[in-house]
Amino acid sequence: MSDRNTFLAFGMAGVLAAGTLAASATMAAEDNFPDGNITFLVAAGAGGGTDNFARTIQPLLEERLDTTVNVINLPTASGAIAHQRTASGKADGRTLDFASSTLVTSLAAGQNPTGLDQLTPVARMQSDVMALVVNPDKYEDLEAFMEHAREQPGDTVIGGTAAASPDKMAFLAFQDATGLDLSFVPYDQEGSTAANVLSGNIDGMFNEISSITGYTESGKMKPILFFAEQPLEGFSEVPTTVGQGWDLTNGNERGVFVSAKTSPELVNRLESALHEIYQSDQYQQYAERVHLDYRDGWMGSDAYQQKLQQDLKQYRTLLKQQ
Repeated sequence: MSDRNTFLAFGMAGVLAAGTLAASATMAAEDNFPDGNITFLVAAGAGGGTDNFARTIQPLLEERLDTTVNVINLPTASGAIAHQRTASGKADGRTLDFASSTLVTSLAAGQNPTGLDQLTPVARMQSDVMALVVNPDKYEDLEAFMEHAREQPGDTVIGGTAAASPDKMAFLAFQDATGLDLSFVPYDQEGSTAANVLSGNIDGMFNEISSITGYTESGKMKPILFFAEQPLEGFSEVPTTVGQGWDLTNGNERGVFVSAKTSPELVNRLESALHEIYQSDQYQQYAERVHLDYRDGWMGSDAYQQKLQQDLKQYRTLLKQQ
């Protein structure tokens, strides 16, 4: 064998050996996963829907993976810090980003520097139904609200949380579908939005049903429209967007993300664990208790990735039209 061929043979053997070692290391990491504590980075403040979601998953994942899970809330800049830390951190499957649809709405608005190419969705576990809610002393139903909005163009004011939120996207989609001339006022907190609806300072607000249950059960607020295909159980008299001929069903989704550099094997491992949790009695009881059971929340990694891309395109279009 010539020196050149000998050199090439040794070179090829080195490449193969390196590849074998890398593969072995990856397999070992997967076999030992998680081999340490797991961190949940919650892209929202304490006490909200996304935080409650993460803290419900925490003990269930600890049990299934025989590990300890630490929860850290990072609400700054609509959760952008949580997304950045997840994307730039170790791709070992031990840093999980718990996020709502604000991840993609803030990205559409140019307020989130972490793109969908930097994060891999593990699973969607919640699809919270969006509602248009009013003070019943002001509007009896959707027809009364629509009549006022048509007669007073520009004077009907809707509130929501933040200027690049699922609430704002619901407002823009509703306005686009109905052709109504409405105004949107963003508030820093959900409580401030609700207070202004109750006081009559604004005409209504968009919010997910899980967050307004206390108000609706007390009779202080009334949902007059749901972003859904079919009437919701317990709200048969409340019209739906699809029933009105408007193809609007997006609500506030919540899911789990990891760094895009994470191996498909680890993503599959996490997806499987989360799916088991989703199907468990403990999780389903929680979902029913907080009214997250009106529609199936589960969506696997690949399907959720496609849904996020579709949503991003839609939200960018809506923002350009405002």
